[in-house]
Amino acid sequence: MRFDLITLFPEMFAAVRDQGVSGRAHARGIWSLETWNPRDFTSDVHRTVDDRPYGGGPGMVMLAEPLALAVEAARAARLKAGADAVGAPAPVVLLSPAGCPHDQARAQRWAHERGAILICGRYEGIDQRFIDRYVDEEVSLGDFVLSGGELGAMVLMDSVVRLLPGVLHDAESAVQDSFNPALSGLLDSPHYTRPEAWRGDAVPEPLLSGHHARIALWRREQSLALTAARRPDLIGRARAAGLLDARDERVLEQVARMEKPAGGGS
Repeated sequence: MRFDLITLFPEMFAAVRDQGVSGRAHARGIWSLETWNPRDFTSDVHRTVDDRPYGGGPGMVMLAEPLALAVEAARAARLKAGADAVGAPAPVVLLSPAGCPHDQARAQRWAHERGAILICGRYEGIDQRFIDRYVDEEVSLGDFVLSGGELGAMVLMDSVVRLLPGVLHDAESAVQDSFNPALSGLLDSPHYTRPEAWRGDAVPEPLLSGHHARIALWRREQSLALTAARRPDLIGRARAAGLLDARDERVLEQVARMEKPAGGGS
């Protein structure tokens, strides 16, 4: 898998390329990363990549031409390296508040693909003509705005890279992730490690039982309870998809009764 980043700040990507799980996977050649600075595709002495917006307004807008030339260079390099096939270029993806929300399901789909060219915008935005001509998909990380697309691109890449075969020491770690289909798209259950008692708090007894079925049941119940409390929308989504069985519904009914305030006077 290969990611190509169109960015004014290529040095930022050392964090995901060189550190942690993704860094070790990069060093082993499981995935690769290349950066392309639009300033390198300008022709003026100031290496200009932005200008004032037509129609007025605050901020600056990124020019279409340097971005287009950077994408074309990335496509040529990917083809030469064998990362893409002739006639089947990698998708060009823009990190944008207007994009479709990124989620675990998307990360899992991307983990089976060849990578992408990611556009990291800056300033007030990007000339729409570049977006119309070159961008295949827009992706958002949530209903908030960052100073640029670099941090979003790093989050997106990390979410995908950790799912690649051989990246995690234990492949089951990814299966137990929150939002994973193996958990019906629910939140993961709480985790504990040594010592068994810490500052007076003990590890829940089912986790110490050694009984795999009992442990699995406890984790499912905790997952349901946590999701119902923090992300009830995920419960509704799982229910609509037919992912909750009768036992799950009984657990949720019990959770609801426990959370319901006791009746009393006015």
